[in-house]
Amino acid sequence: MMSEKQNKNKATRPRWRRWAMDILLVFVVLFAIHIWQTRDMPVGDAPQLQGILLEGKTVSLKDFRGRPVLVHFWATWCPICRTEEGSIDSVADDYQVLSVAMTSGKAEEIAAYMEENDLDFPVLMDESGILAVAWGVRGVPSSFIIDPSGKIRHVSVGYTTELGLRFRLWLASWRS
Repeated sequence: MMSEKQNKNKATRPRWRRWAMDILLVFVVLFAIHIWQTRDMPVGDAPQLQGILLEGKTVSLKDFRGRPVLVHFWATWCPICRTEEGSIDSVADDYQVLSVAMTSGKAEEIAAYMEENDLDFPVLMDESGILAVAWGVRGVPSSFIIDPSGKIRHVSVGYTTELGLRFRLWLASWRS
């Protein structure tokens, strides 16, 4: 049986240890989810990526060599992509961005969506999802940071902050 003094010591023990363990557990779970989501995505050299931009210009990932580039898979029907699109547009003002509109309709529909939402980043159309399959994308949004030499440095699935994207692009510029 515990004495009154022991009960008091137990009750006044700092809770920071419990909180630290809870926070650690949350990070471990989030990291495990990230590993699971990115398990089939490419690493090392970026896969080939080429197609026709909304403007009708043919583009290839090779056209972006020399500086880091964000390859961003998204869809017009994706609610998480909508919350992130302003960040992608802002990042495109300072970094190279090649976005891929996955299974989002015809060029006219995507162009109307871009205009309606006042977005100006380059969009590569992937009507059938073939490019997404080649890149191992199973969910959108998915973002790849490619360094100046063409190697994948960072991969994320789901919402990513503008600051997080900018930081990863900055890191990629130093790691080539």
